Amino acid sequence: MPTATLGRHANNFDFLRLIAALSVIFSHSWLIAYGTQRNEPLVWATHNQCSLGLVGVFVFFVISGYLVTESFCRSPKPGGFVLRRAARIYPALVLNGLLIACALGPIVTTLPLHAYFADPKFRAFLGEYATLWPGPLTLPAVLFADTTVGNLVNGAFWTLIFEVMMYATVLSLGVARLLRLETALLLLALGIAAIWWDERWSLAWLGYLRGWLWMLSHFAAGMVMYFLRGRIVFRWHWATLAVALLALTSQLGEFITFLSLPCGYLTIYAAQARYWPRLDYARHVGDLSYGIYIYGWPCEEFVIWLTGGRAQWWEVALGSLAMVLPLAWLSWHGIEKWALRAVRGRSRAAVAASAVPETAGGS
Repeated sequence: MPTATLGRHANNFDFLRLIAALSVIFSHSWLIAYGTQRNEPLVWATHNQCSLGLVGVFVFFVISGYLVTESFCRSPKPGGFVLRRAARIYPALVLNGLLIACALGPIVTTLPLHAYFADPKFRAFLGEYATLWPGPLTLPAVLFADTTVGNLVNGAFWTLIFEVMMYATVLSLGVARLLRLETALLLLALGIAAIWWDERWSLAWLGYLRGWLWMLSHFAAGMVMYFLRGRIVFRWHWATLAVALLALTSQLGEFITFLSLPCGYLTIYAAQARYWPRLDYARHVGDLSYGIYIYGWPCEEFVIWLTGGRAQWWEVALGSLAMVLPLAWLSWHGIEKWALRAVRGRSRAAVAASAVPETAGGS
């Protein structure tokens, strides 16, 4: 999920976000091509417990938990925090939603254009996008392929509302002066317990809170790793043990339940144990991960539509990347970085203004 800033740091976070975004596209290519992910490699390896795309989402939440917590702790001003988070989510997403509704939809729909734009479902889609409704998102008479997900216009969109809920969690804890290690550990335990419970007795009655709980343990794992920075030992043998834990929980049928523990360590280990400048692609082309994430599914659906529903998974993946990468580049250089710079400039101006002493008599 979107957490990047414009500053350059000696870490591999940008590269990990890129890999996570690409893993989502890879995983979704199976679902879009065949209407099922049962043959997707990680689904097969974990005996239908988890897809690679979901792991990619969890990695996003670990990184977000680490960096968003760092952001508030570094500048604990609620207004500035909200502006930074909004600037990272909404500007690029607004254009994304408009392109899907006003460019992709009219190409695919079987309705006449005037009927398409006049359909109440068109306006409903725009409202759902603006409010980050987790879906399923559809457009009037838009069907990409005759599969179980052939009418979904952005199947990756559902996580964004829970990302924003995590921002609200950090903000609330920060304002209440509870943003500390002990709280993060409690949230980590709560998230693990919620997944364990939901896999046995459904928590569907909780509504949106159910999705928040599913993402909570990974976000909290990132929070914990932030509060333990400087104290966590990053060694290859501990990383090997974390991988062994993944294999063990997979065999026990609890892969997702306890995934946040090894995933939290392995993600931050890969990001910070050793900086690899050659992996720092973002300094050359910009941070493409958010653009890849929000444009990936619509482009994959467009590929399957162009082939009449006959594309194989690898054709869906490669064909979509030919469109996604330029769109992600344009999203970063045309919208995302400017929104972040505007917010950063506003924050610096506020700091400078607060540092100017009042003149005698005031004004």
